[in-house]
Amino acid sequence: MTDPKLRYIPFSPPDVTDAEIEEVVKAMKSGWITTGPRTKEFEKNIAGYVGTNKAVCLNSATAAMELTLRILGIGPGDEVITSAYTYTASASIIDHVGAKIVLVDNAPNSFEMDYSKLANAITEKTKAVIPVDIAGKMCDYETIYKIVESKKNLFIANNELQKLFNRVIVMTDAAHAFGAERNGLKCGQVADFTCYSFHAVKNLTTAEGGAVVWRKVQGLDDEWLYKQYMLYSLHGQSKDALSKTQIGAWEYDIVYPAYKCNMTDIMAGFGLIQLSRYDGLMKRRKEIIEMYDILLTPLGFQSLQHFGGDFASSGHLYLTRIPGISEAERNKIIVMLAESGITCNVHYKPLPMFTAYKNLGFDIKDYPVAFDMYKNEITLPLHTLLSNEDVEHVVESLKKALEEILVSVTNNSQVR
Repeated sequence: MTDPKLRYIPFSPPDVTDAEIEEVVKAMKSGWITTGPRTKEFEKNIAGYVGTNKAVCLNSATAAMELTLRILGIGPGDEVITSAYTYTASASIIDHVGAKIVLVDNAPNSFEMDYSKLANAITEKTKAVIPVDIAGKMCDYETIYKIVESKKNLFIANNELQKLFNRVIVMTDAAHAFGAERNGLKCGQVADFTCYSFHAVKNLTTAEGGAVVWRKVQGLDDEWLYKQYMLYSLHGQSKDALSKTQIGAWEYDIVYPAYKCNMTDIMAGFGLIQLSRYDGLMKRRKEIIEMYDILLTPLGFQSLQHFGGDFASSGHLYLTRIPGISEAERNKIIVMLAESGITCNVHYKPLPMFTAYKNLGFDIKDYPVAFDMYKNEITLPLHTLLSNEDVEHVVESLKKALEEILVSVTNNSQVR
């Protein structure tokens, strides 16, 4: 039973209005609920918002990243580099295509990978690097591109598409970063390929879903590439269901045995309304982040900087670190907050700490900075349903929990 005296603050509920519900109902009543006109419209609107020629909507960011690797021809014998400090999807897709996962430790006091270690990790087998725009803040792409350009002499293209790049390809895990900006460019205009998530907890949601966009590259045919995603996401079938409804157009070919990860019109209808509201949702997220910053900075918390003179994140997650506490003490604080009705999280437990990655030969001892960033990190509730009073309550509750932990630590030290 819930305690009526508690003020419950969930971690990241979706912000859904009657407009989303009405559009989903319209899609269901239209007679077209799988990939169809709403999905195509959503793709067009995403490309317009981001500023790219094309966008492809799929059922997840994971699918977007994996299909991109497959279309690029990356597989057994290749290496792909990503951060040790990320969610498993950034790395598991590398294993899915049969390539070798190469993890890079964090830079000191940073949630981003150490770019000097990225340079050292590139070999003649490296085909791609997957930076992670954690919490919605874009990585330092200027440095990333300098590194991959400096290593061009090591790059060996496996096919004609890789030859167009003639260097390690930059494919961003931008699951958190739709709408972020850096140096006047939107997330999606910078990396060679950018993959977004529209999962239930994301700023813009379709319940489940994702998309991929790409930069214009000399010699790259956008229509051809778009068609590759269509083929790969729908069994290698040469016509989608919408095309087959045209008079006499039932017949199709299976070009190759592919996958099934298309977006539906129900999901796209949800997304169309979310996208129309997106600038307002981002504005509110910025207000909440600024409140957290004002309240937490005097207490000595070290929070990810979301906004600066040349960058603005999407404000997806509020990552903060509590200096001087241990992993166990951080975990106690999360439990104490949960008992008071406030749900928090941790972003992220480094990949080498999980069984799957231990079994692949990774050891957290080789990633000391990632562990150092993780051990005292706590992610506070951040969503557009929070009131200003909710934010103040979260901070007061966090302050109280930390004080109790510190008193306990002091008492235990005195007993010893």
